[in-house]
Amino acid sequence: MIELHYAPTPNGHKISIALEELGLEYDVHRVNIGQGDQFKPEFLAFSPNNRIPAIIDRDADGGEPVGIFESGAILLYLAEKTGKLMPVSGTGRKTVMEWLMWQMGGFGPMLGQAHHFNFYAQEKVDYAINRYSNEANRLYGVLDRQLEGREYVAGDYSVADIAIFPWTRTYERQHVTIEDYPNVVRWRKTMFARPAVQRGMKVGAEWREDLRSLSDEEWKKLFGA
Repeated sequence: MIELHYAPTPNGHKISIALEELGLEYDVHRVNIGQGDQFKPEFLAFSPNNRIPAIIDRDADGGEPVGIFESGAILLYLAEKTGKLMPVSGTGRKTVMEWLMWQMGGFGPMLGQAHHFNFYAQEKVDYAINRYSNEANRLYGVLDRQLEGREYVAGDYSVADIAIFPWTRTYERQHVTIEDYPNVVRWRKTMFARPAVQRGMKVGAEWREDLRSLSDEEWKKLFGA
């Protein structure tokens, strides 16, 4: 059994999707980040950066529970645990690692800043809005070029796709016109057509008003499905 300590955010969705795709049994533990659950000592004991998601693998090698924090590390751990969603060696593994690191170092953090300054910030700072919106669009362009002639980011379906996909749900709040990136549009449809992706994206939706109210058709519309 995997304990998933979770909130329904893009980083949280990475792990719920991966667990669904891998068919691993898991139990969801809500971390209410709006109420500061991420700062509680019992959470910090296995997630010292006070961020979700984190997991505890109760069925780890050696028989002792293992805690893992940071979404990229969790994806790698789950892929290696199961032997799925990532090549074990060679150029294929190298490529998946590159695009997973790209998401962790750029696509996620920069889109998060664009989302914040465009949507959440009480003070609208033109410099920040322009800086992060422009970087968001640059990164979507990088992704669009990588997807030219490929069904998935690294060729075969992998943790790279799972890491990147949830960050595209709120493209409008990132000041991105998704139609400008036709390969991304096609890939998003392909991703959301996967039943495990749909299930993973909806884990914990009842905890957020903006997700709880979405019908199945509205979920599909978000991803052009």
